[in-house]
Amino acid sequence: MRLVIAAVGRLKAGPERELVQRYVERAGQVGRGLGLGPPEIVELDESRARRPDDRKRDEAAALRAALDPKLALCALDERAKSLTSEAFAADLARRRDDGAAGLAFVIGGADGLSPDFVAACALKLSFGALTLPHQLVRVLLAEQLYRAATILAGHPYHRG
Repeated sequence: MRLVIAAVGRLKAGPERELVQRYVERAGQVGRGLGLGPPEIVELDESRARRPDDRKRDEAAALRAALDPKLALCALDERAKSLTSEAFAADLARRRDDGAAGLAFVIGGADGLSPDFVAACALKLSFGALTLPHQLVRVLLAEQLYRAATILAGHPYHRG
């Protein structure tokens, strides 16, 4: 199953980019034998529109254009439901076993995601009620994808 991390905003060289890359590589190594592809990274420029609603609309259109329409969408949104790592892994396994083409995890820009875009997503996921910068959300997501793969593989990384 194809996994995509799509983010509005680009990571500069530095520790966040290195951590994301480390977890993406690990997830790819463990996930290969589980039918989970290595997470692909799609970065989009932030909209230059003046109004937040216009920026969110522009960014939603850019996300839709950049992502394969066969992929189910998961919005990262602080107002969404939080899952345990085990439940997250189980959801990935269920989608894979049901024959899903893939899942794209979408991280919005500074203004968040358009409500219409979020409403159209098959899954909404939160890493808590805190507002987090997209750089850290990307690190957390990449780590959770790696953790999910290790849970599904029975690897001792996850000790929850």
